[in-house]
Amino acid sequence: MEGARPDRAGERRRKLAAAVLGRDPGPAPRSQEETEPFDVVSGDLLDVSPHLITLETADGGQRRLVIAPWATAWRGGTVAPADLPAGARVVIRALRGGTVAERIWADITRITGVIREVRGRRDLTVELDCGPHRRERSIVVPYRSSGRIRVRHPKLEPGFLFDAIGLLDQGTSFAHLPATSQPPYRATAVPPPTVTYGGSEAGMSGTAVWADLTDLVEEGVTEGVAYPLLEREDTGCDDAGVSCAGLPYLALGSLLRVRNVCDGRADALPIVACGCLAGRFCDRCLECGTSPRGRIVELTASSYVALGGDLTKGCFNARVGLG
Repeated sequence: MEGARPDRAGERRRKLAAAVLGRDPGPAPRSQEETEPFDVVSGDLLDVSPHLITLETADGGQRRLVIAPWATAWRGGTVAPADLPAGARVVIRALRGGTVAERIWADITRITGVIREVRGRRDLTVELDCGPHRRERSIVVPYRSSGRIRVRHPKLEPGFLFDAIGLLDQGTSFAHLPATSQPPYRATAVPPPTVTYGGSEAGMSGTAVWADLTDLVEEGVTEGVAYPLLEREDTGCDDAGVSCAGLPYLALGSLLRVRNVCDGRADALPIVACGCLAGRFCDRCLECGTSPRGRIVELTASSYVALGGDLTKGCFNARVGLG
């Protein structure tokens, strides 16, 4: 299966396992307390007016959406949708079968990794190790954003974790908003789980975040999750298998049902990548209550928006169970 797309390889593995075990390989039916995900449209911006937005999607097609009168857009800050530049990479939360745009995020990125080096005095350049499957990234913390970044990330030092939301502009990533409060421990000193998932519970509770899984998106994978506890041999990720959330080991391609407990939106999503960095954050999400400690899934940007997430906030309380 070398070279196969992770979602296609996972789907094949899931069907084979279901055949052996005599199970239905498809997702479980949606329960009464769960609601449908939002429609999400993503692609490169071709043209925009006060009333219409046109995108080129990953498959080379075009999508035209009506812009709702109440629609908002973000590109490093709140902007009018009509002011977005052509060529911007956009993610749109849409209504009415994907024909009406109500929330637009343009050129947004999330920068998550282990700090390797920090340079500069006003504008800071931070070199990050983003894991064996996401490579290294160099990001800039502009002076105007450094105050709020430092409040939530007081240790801009090698070996500590970093997580910010920002803007990808002409190939440079600029950090604008802290995505979380920086853990006080080094990335190699993740606290052990206090409770281990026993398998009898209906699901796992914790934090769901989104990740800029650019490599997967370039391969055409727009939906799915990265999960911390995968077998290292299965994923080629030597940093896998770490989490303070007490998660069970699962296989690449396993189907997870992820529910946003804030508004009930839920979907069945495949595990498409190793979430080794997510497992090193023993933080909580404070959206509509306080989650248990630990990140249990990282979603692609499209999957996160479909489940009601706001890309500038960076997390929601989640309940996760097997497909």
